[in-house]
Amino acid sequence: MNEFQEKCSHLNRRQFLSQTSMGLGAAALSMLTGSALGTTGPKTAGLGVLGNPHFAPKAKRVIYLFQSGGPSQLELFDYKPTLSQLHGQELPDSVRQGQRLTGMSSNQSSLPMARSIFDFKQHGHSGAWVSELMPRTAEIVDDLCFIKSMNTDAINHDPAITFFQSGSQITGRPSMGAWLSYGLGSGNDNLPTFITLVSKNGSGQPLYARLWGNGFLPSEHQGVQFRAGKDPVLFLSNPPGMDDHDREQMMTYLKQLHELQYDSWGDPEIQSRIAQYEMAHRMQMSVPEVNDLSDEPDSVFEMYGEDSRDPGTYAANCLMARRLAERNVKFIQLFHQGWDQHGNLPSGIKRQCENTDQASAALVKDLKQRGLLEDTLVIWGGEFGRTNYSQGKLTADNYGRDHHPNCFTIWMAGAGVKPGFTYGATDDFGYNITENKIHVHDFHATLMHLLGIDHEKLTFKHQGRRYRLTDVHGHVAHDILA
Repeated sequence: MNEFQEKCSHLNRRQFLSQTSMGLGAAALSMLTGSALGTTGPKTAGLGVLGNPHFAPKAKRVIYLFQSGGPSQLELFDYKPTLSQLHGQELPDSVRQGQRLTGMSSNQSSLPMARSIFDFKQHGHSGAWVSELMPRTAEIVDDLCFIKSMNTDAINHDPAITFFQSGSQITGRPSMGAWLSYGLGSGNDNLPTFITLVSKNGSGQPLYARLWGNGFLPSEHQGVQFRAGKDPVLFLSNPPGMDDHDREQMMTYLKQLHELQYDSWGDPEIQSRIAQYEMAHRMQMSVPEVNDLSDEPDSVFEMYGEDSRDPGTYAANCLMARRLAERNVKFIQLFHQGWDQHGNLPSGIKRQCENTDQASAALVKDLKQRGLLEDTLVIWGGEFGRTNYSQGKLTADNYGRDHHPNCFTIWMAGAGVKPGFTYGATDDFGYNITENKIHVHDFHATLMHLLGIDHEKLTFKHQGRRYRLTDVHGHVAHDILA
């Protein structure tokens, strides 16, 4: 094998064509026609593969408050007085309709329906029903768009959260933040496009780094996790014995070596690695600045709650999300574990709400008072809901609820969605959707639409097939758009 053949053997078809006259001709044609291979034109510096959004976006950035474990909609937002009347009675077959159950309750001899022991009231001009567990969220209902008709395909945690993150229950696909980074690029060259924050000391279902991974997209699009403590990003600080000048020289020589390697092999992942090293170098200045809360007045900490002074807590991460949004980070995702109440639900969910309600509401209020809610989309929700029947023993003041993928509630606020609006409905039993189903693929399509992306046109070819976040499904929920 000669040198030319050896080099070509390391290139796939796309990479080879991109380095030949045919590839250059295609690029020139793309610039003239304004569209090719799922893009809208040549990539612009600082932007993603689209160059520009397909149409004018309503949202410039997203803050996604992911509540891992599956919050019970029946205890929080989906008020069902019928369950109080039927408390303890068997779930009718006509309601269940043969729908599958998890292995944790499928062998129960009885499926007794369980009322919520918590009081509900209507709030705001919109009259939205909210549980006593969420008093601070109740204060902002006129800013929220409740979707009570969410449904998903997965019934267990890992495939369900993977489905929400990547549009597939099977691991290996890019996360939604990675897709947005790939398509739209960055709003701040000194911070990652996609940042994740995980509440510290979380318990419950495990969270994996692949949930904010890049999948088969270039690695520069993976989410960067900010951690609590002295070093929010691992390995960002200079090691002992190295100063900034040494680091800069190292980066210069490392880039030259990578460029030589790219010239020899043409592997695009080498360019991604160069971009990541350069971003890490810029982050040595930007991360300490965004992590320094000394410029936040006491009134802000009081708004988010005392926990906001403790780095890594949910409240502190909500405050950090606002600071990142101010700096135009495109996609910020918080993960908070502990919503998986199969037993002892009343005490468990009360504790979860105490840890999250104030900070979630404060984030919306804070963004609004700073004029950021107009172009920031905030999302709150988990991977599925909970059953209307009790898992395990049902008593007057204690019960549990199993996983329920067929209907659950999320809320959205801010850029492009109707405020003070409730969309979709479930039956009197809280078991089936009766109006306006929103599937996970529809949710993704709507999210991308708000960011100016036609979800059918942002694709990536991998192993001979063009993939997209919404797979081959998804419809934009135009009825919730402002």
